[in-house]
Amino acid sequence: MEDRFARDRHIARLWSLVRKNTRSVAGQMFLMQVALVVLLVAFAVFALVLQSQRHTDAEAKRRSIAVAQTFAHSPGILSALQAPHPSKILQPLTEAGRKSAGVDFVVVMDTKGIRYTHPLPDRIGKRFVGKIEPSLAGKVYTESVHGPLGQEVQATVPIRNARGQVVALVSAGLKVKNVTGLVERQIPIILTAGAVALGAATAATVLVSRRLRRQTHSLAPNEMARMYQHHDTVLHSVREGVLIVNDEGRLLLANDEARRLLELPPEAEGQHVSQMPSLEPEMMSLLSSGREANDEVHLAGPRLLVVNQRLTDRGGGPKGTVVTLRDSTELRAVSGRAEVTGERLKLLYDAGLGIGTTLDVVRTADELARIAVPRFADFVTVDLADAVLHGEEPASTAKGMRRVAVCGIRDDQPLYEKGRLIDFLPSTPQARGYGTGRSELVPDLSTAEGWHLQDPERAGQIVDYGIHSLITAPIQARGVVLGMANFWRSEEHDPFDEEELSLAEELVARAAVSIDNARRYTREHALAVTLQRSLLPRGLPEQSALDVGYRYLPAQSGVSGDWFDVIPLPGSRVALVVGDVVGHGLHAAATMGRLRTAVHNFSTLDLPPDELLSHLDDLVGRIDQDEAGTDSPAGVVGATCLYAIYDPTTRRCTVARAGHLAPALVHLDGQVTFLDLPPGPPLGLGGMPFQAAELEIAEGSQLVLYTDGLIEDRNRDLDEGMELLRKALAGQPERAPEESCRAVLAALLPERPADDVALLIARTHALPPDRIAEWDVQPDPAAVAGVRAMATDKLDEWGLSELCFSTELVLSELVTNAVRYGCGPIHMRLIHDRALICEVTDGSSTSPHLRYATTTDEGGRGLFLVSQLTERWGTRYTPQGKVIWAEQALPKP
Repeated sequence: MEDRFARDRHIARLWSLVRKNTRSVAGQMFLMQVALVVLLVAFAVFALVLQSQRHTDAEAKRRSIAVAQTFAHSPGILSALQAPHPSKILQPLTEAGRKSAGVDFVVVMDTKGIRYTHPLPDRIGKRFVGKIEPSLAGKVYTESVHGPLGQEVQATVPIRNARGQVVALVSAGLKVKNVTGLVERQIPIILTAGAVALGAATAATVLVSRRLRRQTHSLAPNEMARMYQHHDTVLHSVREGVLIVNDEGRLLLANDEARRLLELPPEAEGQHVSQMPSLEPEMMSLLSSGREANDEVHLAGPRLLVVNQRLTDRGGGPKGTVVTLRDSTELRAVSGRAEVTGERLKLLYDAGLGIGTTLDVVRTADELARIAVPRFADFVTVDLADAVLHGEEPASTAKGMRRVAVCGIRDDQPLYEKGRLIDFLPSTPQARGYGTGRSELVPDLSTAEGWHLQDPERAGQIVDYGIHSLITAPIQARGVVLGMANFWRSEEHDPFDEEELSLAEELVARAAVSIDNARRYTREHALAVTLQRSLLPRGLPEQSALDVGYRYLPAQSGVSGDWFDVIPLPGSRVALVVGDVVGHGLHAAATMGRLRTAVHNFSTLDLPPDELLSHLDDLVGRIDQDEAGTDSPAGVVGATCLYAIYDPTTRRCTVARAGHLAPALVHLDGQVTFLDLPPGPPLGLGGMPFQAAELEIAEGSQLVLYTDGLIEDRNRDLDEGMELLRKALAGQPERAPEESCRAVLAALLPERPADDVALLIARTHALPPDRIAEWDVQPDPAAVAGVRAMATDKLDEWGLSELCFSTELVLSELVTNAVRYGCGPIHMRLIHDRALICEVTDGSSTSPHLRYATTTDEGGRGLFLVSQLTERWGTRYTPQGKVIWAEQALPKP
């Protein structure tokens, strides 16, 4: 009784556990099994009651059939049969059922008739006594046999699995003597057997339901149906192919997209991947390998597929692989076009940065050629109108085209060489493009007859070389065609197309503006340099005091205001001038010309250097005032100047400077010093006096004057530049001035100087003493006769007897004026140089004036005679008075 109560409690707990999950699939399956068992039990009881009214033998058969069928349809019977030892499970159940049902035996056997159960345990494992063939055929068979218990009435019932196959047999029966009163005794037994079967079914169902809950996550049927619908919809609607392949290489699943991408047949599922002819060999090898793949690209007919493959047994699942396929054909095409577009934009960006870095026409054309090779073309040539190279306007036809740039992937190409002057025929694409201003595309040069006419032999060489395609684009800016840019392609690339024609036009358009700017700059620079050179001395005047070498280098970025001068002065003296107007451009050059002219004018007055700089400073101040109210660049403030006068008769040099760098002096021993001169402010500041320094220079020394462009540079200090100048001059005292100029420029200047450079190197000479004659003159008119006699003797000594008469007249007039109108001391000097110079010095500052005497005047004709007999005459002032001088040309040899 206690065991029965414990069993009932266990069944109740299992039932409560199942009730908690009645909404799950497992719970519903359990309810169906319980209902089935209850129905079977009820049917058995009902059948037993009906059969109780029949014959005893028939009643026994029916009871046997009922008991056998009850056990045959019990839910737990199949699971018990599948156990390793069915007898251990079934024997207690059959014995309990036999006793409860009031039958004498319940035997469960296999399809061969071997017993699993029997009331007599020694009969288990032996063959069943009776006929089993009808039951194996699926029938319920009853018979009366003489069995181990005696004469028996038994019924044999088949046990079927879920597919309807007979997997075992159940036989139940009674001994004939126990048939009477069986019905009354079997009703409680049948009920008990049903309860036991229900308990066994419940236990089996609980085990099954737990596994179902794990597999279905306790989902209700409607939830599972919805999940399946969603899964099916996603699997067959997604635009990505999905394949499942088992570890044997057989295709288990393929969605619609996978079938489309791989062109799989409808019966592909279940086949081995090697049996699918529509798969490419690489794809077939990947699917059969079972290896992992990450974004691998494989060919599938005309498509490019991105394939990912993963293993399915990572979470304990069955072995195999899941493959996803994504069509990247259009994406690759779009990516290719985007990549090409990006490269072209990068080319145009680089062209904007790399073309036009200088204002040089040829270099700009070369930059265009180099930026396009090899990123756009294999070879590039640039042809410009020859006039463009000189800054002029180009011609209207493609004649006189100069090839200024040639660039390519190889140097052995047969195109026209750089520097060649080409006359393009009207039939050539270059001539047509030049005339119309439109680009020309020649996709196949081998068939371009008009191009071949230009030079048939060279055209054949070009085609044989492998150059097959051409784009020629006009270099056009501000409505003017300056030349043609030619882009050539060889066998390494496909021919040009229309899109690349637009790219070539854009590329050339960016270069055209730079080339035109360079052309205009070339013209303006040439004009400015021409102007500046016209303002500079074109040659050095003849003089005997100095051997002069000079250099003038204009800046590469434009003209500037540097200048120099060598000005002969009376008395064989020479003035050396170096100046610099701060700034660049035409205004600086024009200002330099005005200052140079002013220095020449002031030098005719024979002013000392400090006085000349003072007058020049006043002039610059007036220029600044005049330009202050105009739109022109105001001011030449910052102009500097150095003025030196060298006298070969005394070897003395007087120097003054206005903000300029001190000159260098190369001594006879090769040492170099920079003259210690009083500083002066730049011209135009006003209010500050200038001071001159006088020094004696040994004959053969070199005086070096220069502008700041020689020694100043952004990469070095001023002191470093002066030290370089000193080293370039030192140790070479015997070197000629011209050679010294070359050495200095080579040592100090870069290839392209940023500023103008003026350099003046003068080697000094002294006039021999025998070429100079000096006399002191008494302030007495009677002394004039003695002066004439001494001068005549000296001229005879010098071999200048032809000048005696004119010299006597000139000296008579000059000495007489000094005696009458001047004051002592009076000094006379004759200098035999390139001219015969007569000088009369006195202590007065009164200047004589030339006038024209009337017919009634008794005097006033002396200076007139002097001016007629000499080439020139004049007056210069000294701290002690004045000097009146006159020059006569020497007779021709």
